[in-house]
Order: sequence, then structure tokens, then C-alpha cells
Amino acid sequence: MIAGPCAIESQDIAFEIAEKVSGICRRLEIPYLFKGSYRKANRSRLDSFTGIGDQQALEILHSVGQIFGIPVTTDIHTEEEAALAAGFTDVLQIPAFLCRQTNLLVAAAKTGEPVNVKKGQFVSPVAMKFAVEKVRESGNPNVWLTERGTTFGYQDLIVDFRGIPIMQEFGVPVVLDCTHSLQQPNQTSGVTAGLPKFIETLACAGMAAGVDGIFIETHPNPDKAKSDGANMLPLGQLEPLLEKLVILKSAVHSFRNK
Repeated sequence: MIAGPCAIESQDIAFEIAEKVSGICRRLEIPYLFKGSYRKANRSRLDSFTGIGDQQALEILHSVGQIFGIPVTTDIHTEEEAALAAGFTDVLQIPAFLCRQTNLLVAAAKTGEPVNVKKGQFVSPVAMKFAVEKVRESGNPNVWLTERGTTFGYQDLIVDFRGIPIMQEFGVPVVLDCTHSLQQPNQTSGVTAGLPKFIETLACAGMAAGVDGIFIETHPNPDKAKSDGANMLPLGQLEPLLEKLVILKSAVHSFRNK
């Protein structure tokens, strides 16, 4: 389970989410990785929220890991950010729009931390083998891939579930991002819309397809979130969803082992 707010907004909100989700995951015996962006670089409009300040946000991420005893991850956007973020986190995430940036992948790999590469909305699952090779050939075998939808027209995304087994053939864990896959980008308002009512549908379908992990952005009050609130899961709805996914995971495991 990879979950957290889209962006680090404050220590209070980060701690609230980490405490709630880590408690749920411990009870359900789900490995948990806290996610929060310390800076948002890919924004539609110049006046969009980008962060509370790099150092402050990274220190909050580090505190989450220390206080709640969980690994944390954040996304990076430039080669220079790799070493900086690695000093505060346990896993580095490569944003979908940057999955082909060779120097960024190499810099992330050389930190020694696991590298989670999100599949670009414009990239086929088969082509993600080259991102995997860039990380591995830079001396880091710890690479994951995350499915987050494929561009479908101008303002929508769609998930091709064939991509999960295709990318697993590269010998890497594959995660399904159930919230970003439901974005509706390129709105005329300059603010990305979303379809969060389908989060459970995608999560269950991904589990049935044999995905290795689930990625969900969550917030106590998505309507007031400073980033990506339109496609986030309300924090109070996470526990019943994870309970269903645990049951489904067990059923899928039994089915595949017959």
C-alpha cells in the first residue's frame, strides 16, 4: 500500500494521515509506504499550489517515517533533487511525465534507494522495459513500475489492465495508482478534474489482475486539499476499501495457485 496526501501541506495533516493509514495497515497486515510530494512541479497554472517549501516538507516526510516507523517516498523532478530527497526518504518516485528522462533515472538509481517509476500516460507498457533497464544498468536492481492510466482523448485517462502482467514480465513489482488513473486533465479551468467514485472499481480490478501494490492518494477533506483534491479518496473511506481488497487478494491468490 502506497498512500498519503498528494502534497505535503502541513505537519498536522501529514501526521493525521500517516497515523490513520499505518494503523489500518498494521491491523490488516498490509505493508505500508507513506507518500507525499515535497514539491509539485507539474501544475497547469502558474498560481497553482506547489508546496510549503522544500526543506520544511522534506523534514515533515522524514518525521513521518521516524515517528510512525514506516518508510516514506516522494517524487523528484531533476537530477539534483535525487540526492537531496534521498536524504529524507526511503524510496524515490519518478513522475509519469518524466519516466523517459535518462539522467533523472540514472541519478535516482545511483542514490541506492528503490526507484518507483510511474508509467507515462503516453507510453505503452512494453516500452517501460527501457526505464527498468536504465535503473538496473546504473547499478540499482530495486526498481518498481506504477500504472497510472493512458491518455484517452484530450481530457481523460483509461487503464489497460493487460499492462500489469506485461510489466511484471520485466521481473519488477507493478503498482496500480487508483487515483491518478482517474484524473481528467486539461480542463479549461486549468484545474485537473477527476472521478473518485471509481477508485474502488479500479482497485478491485487491479487486484483481480494480480497487481503487486495499490497506490491511493487520500486526505481528511479532499475538497480542501491544496493539490489533486478532485481525484483523492476521503480518508474515512480507506479502511472499508482495504478490507475488501484483502479479501479479494486472498481469493485471487487461492485461484491462481489451483
